[in-house]
Amino acid sequence: MSVSTAAAAPSVCAPLPVLGRDVTVPLVTGGEVTYAALDYAASAPALQRVWDDVAAYAPYYGSVHRGAGYLSQLSTDLFENARRTVARFLDCRETDQVVFTRSTTDSLNLLAAALPAGCRVFVFETEHHASLLPWRDAEVTYLDAPRTPRQAVETLERALADRDPYGPALVCVTGASNVTGELWPVRELAAAAHAHGARIVLDAAQLAPHHPVSVRDLDVDWVAFSGHKLYAPFGSGVLAGRADWLREAEPYLAGGGASRKVTRRADGGVDVEWHDSAARHEAGSPNVIGAYAIASACQALTEAGFEDLVARERYLIDTVRAGLAQVPEVKVLSLFGDDAPRVGVISFVVEGWNSSHFAAALSAEYGIGVRDGLFCAHPLVRTLLGSDPQTQGECGAPEAAPGEKSLNAIRVSFGAGTPDEHVERFLTAVKELVRDGARWNYRTEDGRCVPDTSAAAA
Repeated sequence: MSVSTAAAAPSVCAPLPVLGRDVTVPLVTGGEVTYAALDYAASAPALQRVWDDVAAYAPYYGSVHRGAGYLSQLSTDLFENARRTVARFLDCRETDQVVFTRSTTDSLNLLAAALPAGCRVFVFETEHHASLLPWRDAEVTYLDAPRTPRQAVETLERALADRDPYGPALVCVTGASNVTGELWPVRELAAAAHAHGARIVLDAAQLAPHHPVSVRDLDVDWVAFSGHKLYAPFGSGVLAGRADWLREAEPYLAGGGASRKVTRRADGGVDVEWHDSAARHEAGSPNVIGAYAIASACQALTEAGFEDLVARERYLIDTVRAGLAQVPEVKVLSLFGDDAPRVGVISFVVEGWNSSHFAAALSAEYGIGVRDGLFCAHPLVRTLLGSDPQTQGECGAPEAAPGEKSLNAIRVSFGAGTPDEHVERFLTAVKELVRDGARWNYRTEDGRCVPDTSAAAA
């Protein structure tokens, strides 16, 4: 298959302007090149629109809630309007709460702290650690990796039906894999959860930047995502959904803002009346700029039109997959197969190459930023690679001989701000590295593969 067999580039949508699009980086072989940011799944660059909105607000920054001054009142309005913008972006129900957090990880740890007594949690081993690990104080059932969307639903149905005792339960599932990019059958999993008396939380960290997310349509109870993956890298996240468990739980953090009334008791202690709104779990001075940045990104993506953004991303996905298919030594990782719908996240291994070495060469010799490793989804990547937990080998030597199993993988990811040239340069680089090898010597430093600047080029 050749690159030319990919779908024609859609004319309806140009890449959205992002910060860093003109940044140049040095090459170890000499000269500079415009940086190709292809690590969106870790942190997407800030949309220019988001940066401009934040910069315009910055001189008016003030304390949020209860301040009598003009800037405080303006900042409070902006903060609460950001909450309403996010609710519209997620198509929340009227009774849902939008809580601002630090990230998806923070959001899911907040929900974990709000679980009712005796709640059982069901989570697939394929989850990112942000949704795999927060449930340590609950009884957790880890479900094996499914190989089809239908198998995922059937596996969950069996697990929920067999639970004993039959009490409160929560299912946690990703919307799009941060390893394979594959879309999960969220609506069907939500229906299965509700049919068995369970609730469901959607980890939308990789879904929300690429596809519209409707709480109503998917019928999920909660959704969590991070600003830094939604083109708003200002240290904020969201947990949105049903209010009852959050309202009944102890505040995630105890402090100002979460408390409505605090009084001293005769015995010297204090009595606290906590808010029952989202403020209950937003103690301390909130990250107003982070919340505003998320709202700005939500608005920008909505105005750009997800239909056009999805069409253009599908073209990029088809181009990358077609280009990688030209290289027999490349194996793309997948749970659900080649025809599964997916977002712009593709992981692969290269026969005879150490993944860290390959990623380092892409950066040092071509100015391309990708990710290598296990992507904070260790059980999933090891399942896909068929490998046991082991230590990565030295970066200067092949990780595995031909026919042997790789230990780690390489991930390329892209989105609304990715120009065609970045994808084309990536594919050219992959082919040249596989055909000709690296042009420089590399060594291991603090567990990372880096160019050996003390040695001459290979």
